[in-house]
Amino acid sequence: MYSYEERMRAVELYIKLGKRLRATIRELGYPTKNALKGWHREYERGQDLATRSVPRAPKFSEAQKQVALEHYASQGRCISWTLRALGYPGRATLTAWVREVFPDAKTVCTGTHGPGNHSDAVKKAAVVGLYSRQESAQALAEKVGVSRPTLYAWKNQLLGPEVPATMKRKKRAPLDPEIEELERQREALQCCIRELQIEHDLLKTASELIKKDPGGDLQDLSNREKTMLIVALKNRYKAPALLARLGLARSSYFYHCARITLEDKYLPIRHTMKEAL
Repeated sequence: MYSYEERMRAVELYIKLGKRLRATIRELGYPTKNALKGWHREYERGQDLATRSVPRAPKFSEAQKQVALEHYASQGRCISWTLRALGYPGRATLTAWVREVFPDAKTVCTGTHGPGNHSDAVKKAAVVGLYSRQESAQALAEKVGVSRPTLYAWKNQLLGPEVPATMKRKKRAPLDPEIEELERQREALQCCIRELQIEHDLLKTASELIKKDPGGDLQDLSNREKTMLIVALKNRYKAPALLARLGLARSSYFYHCARITLEDKYLPIRHTMKEAL
């Protein structure tokens, strides 16, 4: 808090130095830029400054304070839960309010250590949410305002430690052996069809792109040519599947990709030089 004389000295020097903020603050050693600009605006309005600084209005009204304290007192005395439910005021402010109204309270629950003083209804709702599994146990614990171990402690308290923490799904009834065999055959046929489709597209692309005989062996292609085929088909198939079918190492593929990109970069320059010659 600065006195009237200190504020007036700062404003007068600020005007004298041509309204240069940094020069004024450097000369006096105070205040902040925003404070100096605020003092100057006040001086311009009335050609003077108030003898005493006007106290800043409280950020939260008395009614908001009472609502927060009532929620805290009636909902398990948990600061974290009150902050999540109301969205205000802030951990430090709410803690100060709680200590002011409840001076005899030994501890203030923050929702991260121990079960706190939550009501039975809150505990039951949390345990129901744990078994419904619409969200993870950690997310549910954070929503309630407690730690994950506390959530499981409530489960043990209400249901007993012998009850599992999750509801196990019923195992699917085993299929008939003939049906399982048909399923395996179907999956094998699908893999064969996919392999044949990849080989067909590789041969077709080789014929169109590098003018190779459609009936030729893909393994006879150079690594550069194999890379060109993979680049042409990578939007249709995954690169690992194409690499395995062509027998091309990943290192060779990336090496030739870089070479092809570099050559494409300088291709217009080469054409220009040939035309010039």
